[in-house]
Parts: sequence; structure tokens; C-alpha cells
Amino acid sequence: MKIISISYPLTPEQKMELGIPQVAAIGQFDGLHLGHASVISTAVNLARKEGIPSAVITFYPHPKDVMRKGNYEGYLTPQLDKQERLAEMGVDILYVVDFDEDFSRVSPEDFVKEMLVPLKIQTAVVGFDFRFGFKGAGRADMLHEMSDGTIQVVIVPPFLMDGEKVGSSAIRAALYSGRIEDVTRWLGRRYRIRGTVIHGKKRGRALGFRTANLELEGHYVTPALGVYAVWARCSQNEKWLPGVMSVGLNPTFRDGIVNPSFEVHLLDFDGDLYGQTMIVDLVQYIRKEQKFESVDELIEAISRDVAETREILSR
Repeated sequence: MKIISISYPLTPEQKMELGIPQVAAIGQFDGLHLGHASVISTAVNLARKEGIPSAVITFYPHPKDVMRKGNYEGYLTPQLDKQERLAEMGVDILYVVDFDEDFSRVSPEDFVKEMLVPLKIQTAVVGFDFRFGFKGAGRADMLHEMSDGTIQVVIVPPFLMDGEKVGSSAIRAALYSGRIEDVTRWLGRRYRIRGTVIHGKKRGRALGFRTANLELEGHYVTPALGVYAVWARCSQNEKWLPGVMSVGLNPTFRDGIVNPSFEVHLLDFDGDLYGQTMIVDLVQYIRKEQKFESVDELIEAISRDVAETREILSR
């Protein structure tokens, strides 16, 4: 997959170089959940039928992040994860549009005429609730007219599961409450984070449970504080390993931590992981974060967590 960063307006050179007939799915696509996948797969399949490249046009940073609108607290799928997933889905070209305050004021007409038309988008594939341009004034059904008829439009209906629309807001809410089974079902895969293994306070080693402390490589949505059964993979080992992950503020040790730490204990593993990238897939929420009265109580709780994780991951 070719990744191309663009900004508004396109330069004359970009118009000449990038303007090729293509089918493009357009949207933010944070999460790349099953609803988003239905839009993108429609574009990919149509492009293959037409014998032209498939493309995705997305925006970075997230518009809500730039405009500080709503309760925006991180990405379900940060940019690197999004790129990897789109490549797996068979997308040929990914356009990443630089979203800033100036771009947020671009009118729907100018967005179409100065960006989509020069890219020679033959067909735009969008979700039923797609909006574009200043204050979201542009609707999907306007794309054809604003392009003077050069862009055909395919509007994909909402993706329903058990009669409910799959959406990013519902997935965020499920993460915040620890409903990982719902998250997995709506994403069509497990929720994933990645980070670099860094040095911590090495308390896990003293407790008999060595942990890898992660410095996350993206601004992820933070799931509910607590303990999770996970599968993890390190950059120097392609094998997925079972593990227990703690997301929390370490209340037992009163460290005064403000931002949650992410610590992973890999079961039956002993090795040096410092500096490696670790990918972690959440499988199940085990329990809430707790403050223990003694280290012995904490050790007993971790032992129970490990035993429960073994049972969960052996199913």
C-alpha cells in the first residue's frame, strides 16, 4: 500500500502526479470497526471490478482532537495501526490529509473541487452519516453535484449487529467500562495497543511477577483501569505469548501517578525485553484496580489473576 500525505490545497505538481482514476473510501475511520470495514471493502471490491486502484482518504489528526470538540480522549486506532490494518484489507493507496484549523474552515464545494476532483476520484464510497466541509455542511448526496457529475457516489448503509448500529462511540464506551467482549465483537478483532518496553520501578520482580512496562507509541483510548487477560508479541519474537496486563495508578504503593501505567506480565517467560516493541491484544477484563493493605495481599491477588488468565486463554 502506498501512503501519501497531502494538504489543502493540492499543489499543481500533486494534481499532475496524483490525479489517476480511482475508487476512494472517504472518512475518519478511527477504529476501523466492522462498520468502517464495510465501507472500505465496498471500495476495494468496486475498484477491482473496475480495474483501477482502491484508495482511502482519511484525516490526521482527528478533527475532534484539533477542534477540541466533545469528550475526545485518544484514538481507537492510531495512525500506524490504521496503516497496517488498511494494507491488510487490500487498499492500494492511503491519502492522509493534514487536518488543521485552516482546513476545518474549507467549504464543502472547495474540498470537492480542489481536492477530490484533482485526484480524479471516479467513485466515492462513504458511510450513510458522512459529512464534510466547514461545520459538516456537506452531505454524501452532494458529492456528485459539487463535482459537476464527475464523481459517482456509493453510500453504504449502517452496519447492524443484533439490530444496533456499530459505531466508534459505543466501542469507546465499552472500553471505558471493561466490556471487552463487546469491543472485540464490534471491531471484528481484539483491541490492540503497542508500546516500547521501558525501565520501571522493578517492583514486579520483587513480587515474583516480572512485568514489562510499556510506553505507548500512540494516543490510545485508555480502557477501564484494572487487570486484563492478554496475548502479547514482542518485536524480536513473532510468537504470541499469554499474559496479564495491569492498567492503573498503582494505588497500593501510593506513587501519586496521574496517568495510568501499562504493565504486562508474560506467563512462563524469562528474558530481556527492554527497548523492544510489544503489541498487546486485550482478551478479557478480569477485575477492577484495587488498593491492597499489604504486599502479601497484592501477591495473592496477582496469583489469582494469573490462574484466571491461564483458564481464559486456554479456552
